[in-house]
Amino acid sequence: MHSVLNEAHFHDEAAAYAWVEARVWPEGPICPHCGGVDRISPMKGKSTRPGMFKCYQCRKPFNVKVNTIFEASHVPLHQWLQAMFLMASSKKGVSANQIHRTLGCSLKTAWFIGHRLREAMKALSVGPLGGEGKVVEVDETYFGNIPEENRPKFTKSGKPVSKNPGGPKNKRAILSLVERGGNVRSFHPATAHGDDIAKIVRDNIARESRLHTDESRLYHRVGKEFSAHETVVHSAFEYARGDITTNTIESVFSVFKRGMKGTYQHCSEKHLHRYLAEFDFRYNNRIALGVNDVERTENLVRGIVGKRLTYETANQRT
Repeated sequence: MHSVLNEAHFHDEAAAYAWVEARVWPEGPICPHCGGVDRISPMKGKSTRPGMFKCYQCRKPFNVKVNTIFEASHVPLHQWLQAMFLMASSKKGVSANQIHRTLGCSLKTAWFIGHRLREAMKALSVGPLGGEGKVVEVDETYFGNIPEENRPKFTKSGKPVSKNPGGPKNKRAILSLVERGGNVRSFHPATAHGDDIAKIVRDNIARESRLHTDESRLYHRVGKEFSAHETVVHSAFEYARGDITTNTIESVFSVFKRGMKGTYQHCSEKHLHRYLAEFDFRYNNRIALGVNDVERTENLVRGIVGKRLTYETANQRT
């Protein structure tokens, strides 16, 4: 890791711009204002900021930071790249305090850097998981307490919710789908009711797939829509039967919870979806799929475009 961080783009601003430009614009500069690729020239001059171009189609200046998570940031680009490498290469995440100490920026800036990077890690779901002969494991877990004022007061049937329901009823629901040997997609549904879970499963998994779940009733009805629905009975201490198991998705949850409890320690509900995107990104760009730390950072850089995030919108509930 130390030899990687010694590379020029982590310490020199001009080198940082060149490194990012090569990955965001592999075929040359593209104007973020008009989309033009012709008649674009570098701007020169002693007072010109690094990496500036001018588009002579719309006559507007720009650099590679415009219309990305970097836009309007006063943090030097080479420090952004240091933070990106740290977050991309740390299996259980990097806290805002660690970014604050490493970059020497304020804690507020470090917190915002972390959330912008998580925004860049969000994947645009393309096509369903699984397919003919493939296995997709599905499971739900619960993390973090829901504040009492936000807890549901009535069940779906209209009955009052018990004040001491026990189990996961006062925790936030998380649903994850993982293609065995492939990618994972995680969701934070408002509720973990059968209809909500079934819609996510239908929308994200190919019908030709073999669906593997535990014995939960949440999957009984939707499971009939797939080529096979095979279960393990955790309540009977059954965790694998032949190749039927949910151990892959359980390991995904394990890394997520270790990172959230050990590294981040606290996460409000309005930010949970971004933390899920962060852990999904690292899983989907893991060593087992042939992606090393440097390539993972490069993939993160390619995800910065069109994901502008301001401090105000970062604090809004989604």
